Amino acid sequence: MRWLALLCILWAAPLAAVECRDVKFEGDTFSLCEVDVTQDQLRLFLTDSENNRPFGSFDNVARALEDNGETLLFAMNAGMYHSDRSPVGHYVENGVERSPVISTDGPGNFGLLPNGVFCVGDGIAQVYETKRFQREAPNCTFASQSGPMLVIDGKLHPRFLKDSDSTYIRNGVGASGDGKTLWFAMSRASVNFHTFGRFFRDGLKVPQALYFDGNISRLYAPGMGRNDGGFPMGPIVGVVAPSE
Repeated sequence: MRWLALLCILWAAPLAAVECRDVKFEGDTFSLCEVDVTQDQLRLFLTDSENNRPFGSFDNVARALEDNGETLLFAMNAGMYHSDRSPVGHYVENGVERSPVISTDGPGNFGLLPNGVFCVGDGIAQVYETKRFQREAPNCTFASQSGPMLVIDGKLHPRFLKDSDSTYIRNGVGASGDGKTLWFAMSRASVNFHTFGRFFRDGLKVPQALYFDGNISRLYAPGMGRNDGGFPMGPIVGVVAPSE
């Protein structure tokens, strides 16, 4: 009956799991997590329904999932937020809009237009420049607006400067053209927008990429020994699987 035991093990194993690793690009190191949207269960998290408070940390999300028989495989902060941790721009969770689209410019990186929207649908996920998002109105089960866009139709954001001295540890997401693969990246050291954008455009060769943040960039990747703490976060994106 050894074959039966093996079959049960294979049947119980997840079909796919997010892969995280460190990669080099032009002398800089980036932590990169690749997600197969057709297989991995991707969600956004903001407020804990048990106490109606923002999750704020990866540990709080992981505990809530464990109580529901699920495991957090990967997570990253997923957009800018106000002091009360509410999203700065558009936010959708489980099909419910929590915050509207903002398409006007303003102070800070979010207002460095064009910005964009990260949208997760049924077996597909994409990054949209905000005005394109408004025109096409895709159906998003989860969505988070942030900015600026890093890569737009294969081109860098027009306002990025190669020699800019504004450097931070930065994180963001890039999407394949067919919306089936996502790459979540975070720099291991401080980089400027131009370098970070080129990592997505030239290193990963993605047609669309969106900046999440550069002040509180955090990563949860157990396989890499990463569970970044610090100040409470706003929106969090994560890959979830049933607990064994």
